[in-house]
Amino acid sequence: MSRIGRKIITIPKGVEVKLNGHHIDVKGPLGHLSKDLHPHIEVVIDKEHIVVKRHSDTPAERSLHGLVRALINNMIVGVTKGFEKVLEIFGTGYKGKLDGKKLVLNVGYTHPFEFIAPEGIKIEMDKDTVVKIKGINRELVGQVAADIRAAKEPEPYKGKGIKYSTETIQRKVGKRGK
Repeated sequence: MSRIGRKIITIPKGVEVKLNGHHIDVKGPLGHLSKDLHPHIEVVIDKEHIVVKRHSDTPAERSLHGLVRALINNMIVGVTKGFEKVLEIFGTGYKGKLDGKKLVLNVGYTHPFEFIAPEGIKIEMDKDTVVKIKGINRELVGQVAADIRAAKEPEPYKGKGIKYSTETIQRKVGKRGK
């Protein structure tokens, strides 16, 4: 059995979980999330616990077992604590500013890169070089962070660009003269 799939999810106080067929709704203090689950995976909800079960031992269902459990757990964590990704802007003259819900980045192009935050995502700026992305949907937070990072990925020679705060850039040695 899947190690992740067989873990029991505890429902914290203040969180309401409803299952309607293969559609799950999770409401908590930070918001509301809903998702359609795969029909081959069975979800059983008690008063305080959620158990994810599979019908057979096929490789497809074994892989879905852990996935569905992780998705439900991420929904519960999202509506109680939320998720956050931190990006750092590094380079001479590279900076960003927040204009309402629009993030404007000057990262070495002739024009500024503008990014509008989707619904459910909150973007904050610390100083001019640290961008914090917050939200309750883990998928959306990660995708927004990846889209902003894609504006100017860090290059290996000087390290200039936008990187995750936990990321380390493998630096290369440049050309050497005689």
